[in-house]
Amino acid sequence: MPLPPMLLEDDTLVAFDKPAGLLVAPDRWDKARTNLMQLVHDQLGRDIATVHRLDAATSGVVLCAKTKLALDFLSGQFQSKTAALVCHALVAVLPPEEAMKVVAPVRTEGGALPETFAVELALGEDEREPGRMRVFRGRDGKPAATEFRVLERFGRFAYVECRPLTGRRHQVRLHLAAIGAPVLNDPLYGVPEIELRLSDLKPRYKGRADEKPLIRQLALHASTLTVRHPTTGEPVTITSPLPNEFEVALKYLRKFGSGRR
Repeated sequence: MPLPPMLLEDDTLVAFDKPAGLLVAPDRWDKARTNLMQLVHDQLGRDIATVHRLDAATSGVVLCAKTKLALDFLSGQFQSKTAALVCHALVAVLPPEEAMKVVAPVRTEGGALPETFAVELALGEDEREPGRMRVFRGRDGKPAATEFRVLERFGRFAYVECRPLTGRRHQVRLHLAAIGAPVLNDPLYGVPEIELRLSDLKPRYKGRADEKPLIRQLALHASTLTVRHPTTGEPVTITSPLPNEFEVALKYLRKFGSGRR
């Protein structure tokens, strides 16, 4: 399997445009699954180390360090929360009566998402279902915080900017699900019955009988990562374009989804 496209490379770091479905590191339950770091070590050498991780289902920027000094410098920025990751998501905004997992008071009385909001909910592994995370109350779980901004609204769908302030597993996905706005096509925390199809948007649709959803991958993409360069100390922003399916879905939502910015 070839390496994903490189977004940036120099003597100290290399960044990849990870596709949805590719693990960053070996899976704890299935060691045979292909992962990004295995590919990197096989093709570029074993000295390269990942600085941070994305969920396997999430696409976008993954940063790696080529030296121990660069790894320490870059990892320190994630630990001190000075590295800035920006993700974009397409979410389904559930009506209040259907949002059974709402656990944070960020929804308005009418059920719409505010233009900007933050979610602070502690997260931890779900002991009942390996591979899943869950929200914890009280002192249990690890603190997790995400800031959100609604960029565009399309009826029951919304295009949302997500800024995770901590780096917990499945954080953005679970924070959105917890307030009743799950990411589209999320098999763990979403609503399987909700799919984005052109026939639901376009009046007098005359397409194929076996119509497929406009976007089938998890609709969450790590778009930009800003860090200070380990050699110069200057800010560096690494950008990953939205996957083609994501772009197509947005195109039709903007055309037929009664979108407003």
